[in-house]
Amino acid sequence: VQLIESGGGLVQAVASLRLSCTPTGRPFSDLNMAWFRQVPGKWRTFVASIDKNSRGTFYAHSVKGRSTVSRDNSKNTMSLDLNSLKPEDTAIYYCAADYTRSFAQSPDLWDYWGQGTQVTVSS
Repeated sequence: VQLIESGGGLVQAVASLRLSCTPTGRPFSDLNMAWFRQVPGKWRTFVASIDKNSRGTFYAHSVKGRSTVSRDNSKNTMSLDLNSLKPEDTAIYYCAADYTRSFAQSPDLWDYWGQGTQVTVSS
């Protein structure tokens, strides 16, 4: 499975941004999906996840209430809408996928990863 992220960039605080992830190589509908983020020198941390059937979503406390994770299995795309962005949201955002994990917050439990997309929020 290959994961391709898009949508990162430089934005100002309180703006919104949409990140997208498109897997290739396996049926998208078989995959649970997640977003993580990482700041250089720090651990990769969980942001949000969605199960394969869109029956459940889960968010980190840091983004809950101002982000929405969604997927369109007919378009093989998962998205993360980030609103009211803060400078502390600055990080490389990674898409992750797994056949069995739905809401695992540890990056070690996800099998497939994208290359990441940089999000920079200026104050």
